Amino acid sequence: MKSVKAEIIAVGTELLLGQITNTNARYLSQQLSYLGIDVYYQTVVGDNLNRLKQAIELASSRADVILFSGGIGPTQDDLTKDALGEVLGRSQHIYPEAMKKVESFFEGRDKPMTENNRRQAIILEGSEPLDNEVGLAVGIAVSQDDKHYIVLPGPPKELQPMFENQAKPWLAKNVLSDEQPIYSKMLKFAGIGESALEDGLLDLISAQTDPTIAPYAKEGEVTIRLTTKADSEKEANVKLKNMEAEIRKRLPDHMYADQDITIEEQILLMMTGMGLSLAAAESCTGGLIMENLTRIPGSALVFMGGVVSYSNEMKEKLLNVPHDLLEGENAPGAVSEEVAEVMAAEARKLLDTDFAVSVTGVAGPGSSERKPVGLVYIGLAERNQPTQVFKLNLKGNREAIRIRSAKSIMYRLWLRLKELQQEQIVQNQNESK
Repeated sequence: MKSVKAEIIAVGTELLLGQITNTNARYLSQQLSYLGIDVYYQTVVGDNLNRLKQAIELASSRADVILFSGGIGPTQDDLTKDALGEVLGRSQHIYPEAMKKVESFFEGRDKPMTENNRRQAIILEGSEPLDNEVGLAVGIAVSQDDKHYIVLPGPPKELQPMFENQAKPWLAKNVLSDEQPIYSKMLKFAGIGESALEDGLLDLISAQTDPTIAPYAKEGEVTIRLTTKADSEKEANVKLKNMEAEIRKRLPDHMYADQDITIEEQILLMMTGMGLSLAAAESCTGGLIMENLTRIPGSALVFMGGVVSYSNEMKEKLLNVPHDLLEGENAPGAVSEEVAEVMAAEARKLLDTDFAVSVTGVAGPGSSERKPVGLVYIGLAERNQPTQVFKLNLKGNREAIRIRSAKSIMYRLWLRLKELQQEQIVQNQNESK
């Protein structure tokens, strides 16, 4: 069967003016790729009826599935349904269930409903309404002349659940019904860049047929998505596990998870299972490590707390960093191996934890202590073990350096935890003999 081609049309003058970022296109492209639908085009069009109709006509000439984000609110410049109705020659009418929801919203707040809010309950003749679980504007899905149209709201918090719970099942039923089911698996990597990872898997990527291998990168982490088509989940799992085993064999010191979780989540899972605790001391990252950890539910079982010692004064006062390490003619300075070591060791003592991590460096935009932007030292302290310090020379802007520093120390901690797990396995095997 021929591949299914898609186009995403983002509607809103604010997108053209750069007032908001088009995150919906990225989300929808990723989700469609998981379904085996190829996004060939992304279009942004302002709140203008004629230009929107032209965009729909062009998309209909070159794509099988056209998805819209935005332009379905209550105001007169919300024109997506109007334009699509005119292009398809379909009339509009109020969907009663959606209208009840709009009316109940205003009644519950004891506010009068203005007439324009009725627009949020409009659907096209012959279309299937898509319930908005978060907001008021109802979405729609409709097929005509072997083309399939899905209209979604603009706010991501409304669009994403509508796509996941309403649009995706509609696509499976109306567009992908003749296709084999698609199964995917995410593999997560740290301590390696996208180009180095791709180089290690180049022959697999070049020869890929089934499963397919797609790498994605963001600051400090790389993800690989394995995708296959199969008649059953059991058959798919065999193919996915075989490919995963080959990838893991090649990159054992970088693949930290076989599911879509952050390295911080993996570390918390490992430390919880091992009964270990963690603390942090941060300078240039300004609490980013602690934020990445504490945003995860259940992190209090492992993470005891930390210190943001941004100034030299706080490094001395809170972490007992000797003054002669920080200042003076022969002092190594705050950005140094010596200070990173003391910060980690003292944070571990202060909070009486099994492990502690530290970061001190120059995030930019300018140099500090005559040291270059991107010079960072990260420390890893462990109970009854010497503290380790690693030197980093990072590239990028201030935010990129902060993120990469935080991810780098998490990677070093993950490596050490993996070693401890392997040691425990060997010990258990020896004891069972």
